[in-house]
Amino acid sequence: MGTPVPGPADPYAPVRTRRYAGLLVLSAALGVPLSAIAFGFLALVSELQSLTYEELPQALGFQETPSWWPVPLLGVAGLLVGLAVRRLPGGGGHRPADGLVSTGAPPASALPGIVLAALASLGAGAVLGPEAPLIALGGGLAVWAAGRVKRDLAPDARALVGASGSFAAVSALLGSPLLGAFLLMEVAGLAGPMLGVVLVPGLLSAGVGALIFTGLGSWTGLGTYSLTLGEVPPAAAPGIAAFGWALVLGVAAAFAGAGIRRLSLALQERVERRTVVATAAVGLAVGALALVYAETSGRDGSEVLYSGEHELGHLLAGSASYSVGALVLLLVCKSFAYCASLSCFRGGPVFPAMFVGAVAGVALSHLPGLHLTEGFAMGIGAMCVAMLRLPMTSVLLATLLLGGEGLTVMPLVIVSVVVSYVVTLRLTPAPAGPARPQAA
Repeated sequence: MGTPVPGPADPYAPVRTRRYAGLLVLSAALGVPLSAIAFGFLALVSELQSLTYEELPQALGFQETPSWWPVPLLGVAGLLVGLAVRRLPGGGGHRPADGLVSTGAPPASALPGIVLAALASLGAGAVLGPEAPLIALGGGLAVWAAGRVKRDLAPDARALVGASGSFAAVSALLGSPLLGAFLLMEVAGLAGPMLGVVLVPGLLSAGVGALIFTGLGSWTGLGTYSLTLGEVPPAAAPGIAAFGWALVLGVAAAFAGAGIRRLSLALQERVERRTVVATAAVGLAVGALALVYAETSGRDGSEVLYSGEHELGHLLAGSASYSVGALVLLLVCKSFAYCASLSCFRGGPVFPAMFVGAVAGVALSHLPGLHLTEGFAMGIGAMCVAMLRLPMTSVLLATLLLGGEGLTVMPLVIVSVVVSYVVTLRLTPAPAGPARPQAA
């Protein structure tokens, strides 16, 4: 008889150990302060936006904020961000033009630069969201705190604690701790048994974090800073025409996303040659786009600025107040401001992608065969997957946001997301492989 072949190793063996139970306790304990810090970061961003665009102009004697105000403000913010990127450890953190990528928790020495660059970017109105700085902040603080508690923490346990800290930091930002968990799982590329091993402590931290977000929002009266919509127009059952629009939106979003990404990467390469001056110049350009929109459309230039997270509900509820021309102009100006912000400012790419897709869907809903809610949802899903390449997260973002109506439009969203995802991958150059030997 031959030697018996050993069976495969048990992938869930770590879950049955006492060390894993200890990591669960540590993840839950860290979820409380980390989510409170994340809440404070979001509250500070909100206060900075109010200070720079409302209180400061009034203090300087203006009755209302001038339409040209974003130009010098974003120029100054660009100088601050450029200095933080150039002078402080960590380079200001994640470069948003690279997309949401899993790079692990940053060292504690990089966290001040990450926070300062993000506050200067988001507080002045750069077209980025807070999710990337929160992920870095949560993961970095979790690993630092765990290292203080247990100095001989194994590398795999350190990575798991860092992931749990990121879960806690974004727990309620996207409207649901489950949605934040899906985002981080797709970013990390987790699958198979490892998914369950990492998911359990992450979900625990996210659940604790969501409770803290809700409690602090109620106690302080500041709200939860979660992604929410108000009243959603009812959607009819999908028809053949709507499925046709799903194909159109999917293809269009893929080409638009590829254009935004390639242009932002090209700008990023040029900005990094002279970081401080070039970032200030890009800030002036973003402010100029807001000025052009305000002066041409007669609407508030702030619609071009910021992440667009809090404007999604106003866009859907007040869609009748926009002309088709104003929607097209908003789409163009917001897309270019998004592209410019990706190249050098610091923040996340999720919320601006949602807003750009939503504006495109609302604009197309003026054409026959496409309902407002259908276009809104499909635009969000298709543009998100074009920019993030996270299909499951993109479907959930577009459907869970709409509440009960999301179930009605989910088949359309899935089609638009799949089409956009496949076309996006076809438009993306394949990574260079090893050189093939030449024939003799």
